[in-house]
Amino acid sequence: MPRIETVLGDITTQTVDAIVNAANSSLLGGGGVDGAIHRAAGPGLLEACRALRRERYPEGLPVGDAVATSAFGLPSRWVIHAVGPNRHAGQTDPALLASAFTRSLDVAADLGARSVAIPAIGAGIYGWDAGQVADVAVAAVRAHPGPGIDLVRFVLFSDRLLAAFRAAAS
Repeated sequence: MPRIETVLGDITTQTVDAIVNAANSSLLGGGGVDGAIHRAAGPGLLEACRALRRERYPEGLPVGDAVATSAFGLPSRWVIHAVGPNRHAGQTDPALLASAFTRSLDVAADLGARSVAIPAIGAGIYGWDAGQVADVAVAAVRAHPGPGIDLVRFVLFSDRLLAAFRAAAS
């Protein structure tokens, strides 16, 4: 099982093999973590995501799934784009939320990533409760066979999220 860390910070500055983007199905950027990652990575990330839409996901990346691109201008090697469920759109199944974390770890393991930084997928504009996201995320990491993944660092943007993830991890 990978070591779990919880930190307050900016996911775009993490020096890890892969960072996870709380993406939307379009893969074309947005607000919150998604917008910050796209801005920090530079225009190459948007072009890579447009190529994914053309070649593999013309209807968008399904909720609960994940896919990787290069990280371009970020200090990591890869960005893993994961689509969490949007509670405001009626996507209230916790299994979909768990899948976003699990699929991110699957993709990271397939890439050979040893360290992964993950945000609180779903806890922002998608309306999931911070405690529930933290519980689901930590359980997904603990249950994942994750061959080769040594470190999962949850990078949170608020004290409220950090407290929720620390409680879930303890």
